[in-house]
Amino acid sequence: MDGLSDLIQTRAPTARRPLLGLTVLIVEDSRFASEAVRLMCLRSGARIRRADSLENARRHLAVYRPKVLLVDVGLPDGSGLALIEMIAKGNPRIEVIIGISGDAAVEADVLAAGADAFLEKPLGSLAQFQSVILDQLPADRQPPLPRLLQEDVLVPDPIALHDDLVQISTILNDPTKRERLAYVTQFLGGLASSAKDHKLGHAVSALEQCRMDGRNPAKEIAALIAMIDARLAARSPI
Repeated sequence: MDGLSDLIQTRAPTARRPLLGLTVLIVEDSRFASEAVRLMCLRSGARIRRADSLENARRHLAVYRPKVLLVDVGLPDGSGLALIEMIAKGNPRIEVIIGISGDAAVEADVLAAGADAFLEKPLGSLAQFQSVILDQLPADRQPPLPRLLQEDVLVPDPIALHDDLVQISTILNDPTKRERLAYVTQFLGGLASSAKDHKLGHAVSALEQCRMDGRNPAKEIAALIAMIDARLAARSPI
């Protein structure tokens, strides 16, 4: 088995660690989704950093040049598509740019913005994660064949999910932040999908439909707050 040095030194990729030597920046506001990617990078040999907003991503990129950039489309301070478009036009260009979202319908927009590939959340398949990145790399960055296919599905720490729910609960319980309902439904919809929490997903869909219809969402917000509070009160959020 490869040792710790495989994770901290720039070395050629191996069949077991096919992303060894790569640096990854994920721009993702969900700790739960980011934790899944962190685990996959750890298993694959890549090093990872995280930015939770467009502003923080720009700060990272001003001093840090990753080989792989993963960008969530829905971020708290704007669309990840703008960041993808900016980075795709950069010179020198980051080698691999991948857009991620819980909404598969945005794939065409992600590719049109200049991304090399799209990954739909929830991100959990190690083999898919590795393959999407490797497909974009030149031959000299490919691991030796045959490559060890790792079909593991990695599950993030529930504490990360708990933190995400606390963040959204704070917004929902503050009447002055109700203009952020579009962001809340996008964030929670992706979180419910990643956590396979179907009841939460249905509640989010009800709120989004109410918002789109222009109706008063007070009832749907109250139901969602109660559902989140119940998960936060439980030992495990799901």
